[in-house]
Amino acid sequence: MGSLGDVTRGLCLVSKIKTLFPKSSITWLIEPKCKEAVTFHPLIDNILVFDRTNWKQGLKDIFHKLRKSRFDCVLDLQRHFKSGFFSFLSGAKYRIGFHPKNTKEGNWLFNNTYIPYMDEFYPKIFHYLKFTEYLERSQFQTRSQPLFNSQTQTQIQTQDLDFGFSGPGLLSLAATVLSKVNTPFIAVVLGSTWITKEWSCDSYSKLIHELLKTTPLHIVMVDTMAKYDMACSIEHNIKSSRLINLVGQTSVLELAAVLKQAETAVGPDCGSAHIASAVGTPYVTLFGPTSPERTSPYGSEHLVVNKQIPCAPCYKKECPKKEILCMNSIQVEDVKKKIFQAVGAGLTLLL
Repeated sequence: MGSLGDVTRGLCLVSKIKTLFPKSSITWLIEPKCKEAVTFHPLIDNILVFDRTNWKQGLKDIFHKLRKSRFDCVLDLQRHFKSGFFSFLSGAKYRIGFHPKNTKEGNWLFNNTYIPYMDEFYPKIFHYLKFTEYLERSQFQTRSQPLFNSQTQTQIQTQDLDFGFSGPGLLSLAATVLSKVNTPFIAVVLGSTWITKEWSCDSYSKLIHELLKTTPLHIVMVDTMAKYDMACSIEHNIKSSRLINLVGQTSVLELAAVLKQAETAVGPDCGSAHIASAVGTPYVTLFGPTSPERTSPYGSEHLVVNKQIPCAPCYKKECPKKEILCMNSIQVEDVKKKIFQAVGAGLTLLL
């Protein structure tokens, strides 16, 4: 029930669960903003949507649906009060959550079984996979029984992770949007929901200008409507037929399709980064207030740009110093080098 990035990463558990329990039925509880990504997954059997805007009626509806479904087991992947509360409402015998020391807002009180404790820099995607590792190794032990205490990366193989976007239908769903895009191209994600994660408009403009000048690639800007004015400003300053503005024009699945077609993508630590990872596209991540060790997109851990400011990672949505040095210190040349690294031999051939 979390952010788009967390939901996208969590989708890799579905195929693992189906492998462990081929006859199982999987239901995903989600909020409307991320419903589209979950709906597309071919192995998810049912979806429950919590209408947060009308929360009183939404709570009643979800309660009845949860109890009617008679779930055997709940995996609580969010760690907050909200997800723990819904886990408890399910009435499931086995409610598996994060270790109490890894939770927030009293989340652990609502669950009765826990995966092992992991330190704060343990990669989030491997942390999620501890749930399927637990299902594989245990017999749904209760909180009074000790769990295994492995501090190593999950033993479940990760090179074959399936996030549900691998089917051929994704590109056909986004045919209209993709018709506006000329390949090959680099996708540029312009923002995040956190102000402290954002790079400046001027920096993006300089980066795009440099890429257009030094490569034959097209550049496709993507993001939500919140970044539309910024995209238009960049468009106005650069005036190139190879710069394509799709900001505010893509749904979640259309965004996934665009990112899947890209040679590489670049932008901040945000949901789009993990969608790029899920569709197998290298993503150059600009890190500031969050931890690259914890949240780098799977498969693109080597493509991080991070200036390692002493006060980072602070995990704050507003900079106490009002300077956001961690992001403003990132130089265009640093980002460009990582993009060339990501594109690699393919760009050499184009040049």
